[in-house]
Amino acid sequence: MFDFDKAPNRKGTNSVKWDNADARFGGKNLLPMWIADMDFAVAPAITEAIHKKADQAVFGYTFLSDAYYDAVIHWMKTRHNFDVAKEEIVFTPGVVPALDFAIQLLTQPGDDVLVEVPVYGPFYRMISKNGCNIVETPLKNDNEYYTFDFEDLESKITDKTKVFMLCSPHNPSGRVWSREELTRLADICKRHDLYVIADEIHNDLVLEGEHIVFATLNDWTASHTITCTAPSKTFNLASILDSNIIIKDKELREKFAEKCASAHVSSSNCFVEPVVTAAYTQGAPWLDELLEYIKGNRDYVCDFISKHIPEITVHPMEGTYLAWLNCEKLGLHGDDLVAFISKCGVAMNNGSFFGEKWDGYCRMNLACPRENVVKGCKMLEEGISALRK
Repeated sequence: MFDFDKAPNRKGTNSVKWDNADARFGGKNLLPMWIADMDFAVAPAITEAIHKKADQAVFGYTFLSDAYYDAVIHWMKTRHNFDVAKEEIVFTPGVVPALDFAIQLLTQPGDDVLVEVPVYGPFYRMISKNGCNIVETPLKNDNEYYTFDFEDLESKITDKTKVFMLCSPHNPSGRVWSREELTRLADICKRHDLYVIADEIHNDLVLEGEHIVFATLNDWTASHTITCTAPSKTFNLASILDSNIIIKDKELREKFAEKCASAHVSSSNCFVEPVVTAAYTQGAPWLDELLEYIKGNRDYVCDFISKHIPEITVHPMEGTYLAWLNCEKLGLHGDDLVAFISKCGVAMNNGSFFGEKWDGYCRMNLACPRENVVKGCKMLEEGISALRK
């Protein structure tokens, strides 16, 4: 039904991904496979909803109606078996602001926040911004398949530790945590009375396995978790600025909502409701086909690298559309690795964004037409072949 082999031309549209790539990565006409948005056109129902709203020709103050909340509630139930009530949803204009507010709510300056690493860069920034100490528990790495090191994790917890920040599905490794892994994590957090901030923005982008909402594990996780969700990654809606923060505990939720209100970010723009409602009520067929297409891109990249670029190691991601490439055999790190990849003609995030120790890695965005995936892989092969000589 949907042609993911074609994509709109994003050059000259103020696209961060396309129009900022050359300046950011120091190249010319780079193929952008970096920041986490897709190159595909959104589901047709979303475009229709935007046109219908635009035709009203008035863009004054708006509020989110029951139709919006019903759409969110239905999606969470049908896609994730997550029972959510309207009053448990708090709107924010993005997950990163929600992480900021959640840390403010659950900690005091000087407290420790525990986080699995490598991990999405803003985790580090939001913890430091609020005067807390970043305590890292490195994930175990078995040939680029990542798992929790539960012994290390628990050994890092002290009386100063107040929060565990969970990225699920995991960015950048692409792991979809199993129920057994999350249950063991929950047992540790309960034993030490830690709140959990669960960034589940990639919850719909599952290629293998099943996304388990952390808050659904048991009554304790339900009352001690701030679950951060959004349609932005799922439906390519980053600039619409919408996320749904689900907090079961009434007292915690009210305090979180107060944080949002005091920062004046509790009101949505007029396109949020029609866009999100259309996505969550009519977008499932588009998403289902998208996931199959991304899986094909993933399989191509993993097969190509395995056969043609032995200097790079990659494990097929279970979730997200982001491949995590171990480039350490190239002998390049940080800015030098970025410069080399750019010289190959490709723009990719360096692993240092996810933690200093991973500056020999790159993250490759596969949410683009297969033609670009093939092109990107061949450019890397050509550049690395020249480096060998």
